[in-house]
Amino acid sequence: MVTEDQTAVIGFLASPSTHGGGVVERIDTHTAVVILAGARAYKLKRAVLFDYLDFSTAERRRALCDAEVRLNRRTAPALYRGVVAVTSEPDGSLALGGSGTPVDWVVEMNRFAQEALFDRLAAAGRLNLELMSPLAAAIADFHTAAERRADRGGKAGMSWVIEGNAAGFAEDGGACLDPAGCVRLSDAARAELDRRGALLDARRDAGFVRQCHGDLHLRNIVFLDSRPTVFDGVEFKDEISCTDVLYDLAFLLMDLWRRRVPRHANAVWNRYLAETGDLEGVSLLPLFLSCRAAVRAKTSATAARLENDAHRRRESEELAREHLTMAESLLHPPGACLVAIGGVSGSGKSTLALGLAPFVGAVPGGVVLRSDEIRKRLCGASWLTRLGPEGYSSQVSGRVYETVTECAGLVVRGGHSAIVDAVYARSTDRQAIASVAADASTPFVGLWLEAPESTLIARTEQRRNDVSDADADVIRMQRAQPSGTIGWHRLDASSPADVVLQSATAYLRDYWRAPPKNP
Repeated sequence: MVTEDQTAVIGFLASPSTHGGGVVERIDTHTAVVILAGARAYKLKRAVLFDYLDFSTAERRRALCDAEVRLNRRTAPALYRGVVAVTSEPDGSLALGGSGTPVDWVVEMNRFAQEALFDRLAAAGRLNLELMSPLAAAIADFHTAAERRADRGGKAGMSWVIEGNAAGFAEDGGACLDPAGCVRLSDAARAELDRRGALLDARRDAGFVRQCHGDLHLRNIVFLDSRPTVFDGVEFKDEISCTDVLYDLAFLLMDLWRRRVPRHANAVWNRYLAETGDLEGVSLLPLFLSCRAAVRAKTSATAARLENDAHRRRESEELAREHLTMAESLLHPPGACLVAIGGVSGSGKSTLALGLAPFVGAVPGGVVLRSDEIRKRLCGASWLTRLGPEGYSSQVSGRVYETVTECAGLVVRGGHSAIVDAVYARSTDRQAIASVAADASTPFVGLWLEAPESTLIARTEQRRNDVSDADADVIRMQRAQPSGTIGWHRLDASSPADVVLQSATAYLRDYWRAPPKNP
């Protein structure tokens, strides 16, 4: 509900005369009014009180403006300038940062082009897939450095989310959401929470609950200074921002998937997991994704109820219904599978793995496990650091394949599909990865890529900024190794990457339809 009349303050901020007579743009949400003028943006918190947000008094709005600047400078220090008072001057006029009595407060920011927002880029079909990897790496770094909050999160924290969604559906969803669907979703979410509660609490105790962003969707990411920049994190309620790091990430994954850019969602997912190694939490993702979609359904229904414009109200109602349907479906993911892709370096294993991943298993697709990345991590080297012979000793290589096998087991036992990318020249390594699937009662497919030596060498010579250290000598050595009988499905990797992907996809589709009796 609205607690104070801010008409005069909003009118003052929106007036061109306040900003030297220049053009002023105004952006309204149900919690804020943002004024764009010249090189600056001013964000006024609305005087409202909801179950999840309290901006009811000027002093509370001031404290939360301070918190917004402090927290968001963690990810966007160049964007947030500070907090400015709207003052009442002796003559009765209002001023920005004047000498009179403060009547309200705004967050002052450097302005950016609205077309650079990731939601705008996605809507226009111009969100570059190559931006997803640095975005995921930045989020991983942010989560790693964020303050641990063992007083939040866990099973109790997710219960707060689920019950808040249920209450919101009952209060604001009646006009646009199916009541039976809301009840089904809430009941299914509670049941999943009961199954995962112990893991949620264990992750909280292990430090995975942190002071996160809290609202990590595409509208709060901008391409700024030649890099993805996250901003506008939640400052007003710890229950929203102090969460499991994977729940924080899940909002972005859900938003990308809803916008039908699965390759983007999968790229973020895999780069984040490669950076953090947080594979034990993958079983929580269906619940996390569903709750994020449910939150959006609830807030969209609330926005629709408060909207006076009929067209915008219908848009919010449709958005609420779409997210409700998505939230329910996410709690019923398809079964997991394990795909291993083997072959000599340069055969295109990584390209095929990344091509298949968005369309294998539960949202947002398969987890890609690259032996090259795992080798660098085990050796304590950055991805682009070239390892010496000691990094490729038989002892290190043995640890690499053991780790790949362990990681694949974590993923498939957690209900997600895994796609493993490694040479797999030794029959014992091929048997070990197949056993992971058998032990988890998970379907297994082995794909073997083959291409002429000249093609393999040419490809490795063309690589730039790649984690693999393979060169012509490595390729010749790999080809000379005895590999035994290879029973995996063979693919001609000399063809263009898209042709190989089509062949692999067709084989997998046929396999799932009628798997061999003895794969």
